[in-house]
Amino acid sequence: MTNHIVLFEPLMPANTGNIARTATGTNTKLHLIEPLGFQLDDKHLKRAGLDYWDTVDLTIHPNLEQFLSTLIATDELFLISKFAPRSYHEANYQAQDHDYYFIFGKETTGLPEDFMQKYAQQALRIPQNDHHIRALNLSNTAAIVIYEVLRQQSFPGLELTHTYVDDKLK
Repeated sequence: MTNHIVLFEPLMPANTGNIARTATGTNTKLHLIEPLGFQLDDKHLKRAGLDYWDTVDLTIHPNLEQFLSTLIATDELFLISKFAPRSYHEANYQAQDHDYYFIFGKETTGLPEDFMQKYAQQALRIPQNDHHIRALNLSNTAAIVIYEVLRQQSFPGLELTHTYVDDKLK
């Protein structure tokens, strides 16, 4: 079982850098679907991802169709959108023989409408008050979703506690 964050045509380097840091810290694979709104050597991207870029498990796909062609029958694809009918916490992410892919839309326009309609049953949302904001920040949204997934999976491979030995964190 592997978890994957997929960014569809991301525009903002800081969001992608922050998501890359979250992916690295949670053993989550990161996929970027082109075109990107920045260069991968962008200073804002590097600053947000700090010195973690060499540890990011990153795959770049030239388009949505090519990304979809990499999925296999046991993979589970979830679309994260404020227009989804069901909340992200209602899905079950515990099957041991599945890889879980969470695709997030472009910051300005989200996911393509025809794609959303085709995969409507796999669309999930984070509850929010739509009266005051257009959408939650992309990097925050990715972190919220991936930590719910990991919580349901009992945080595999992650340190749940730290211990102090001789006044030093070990």
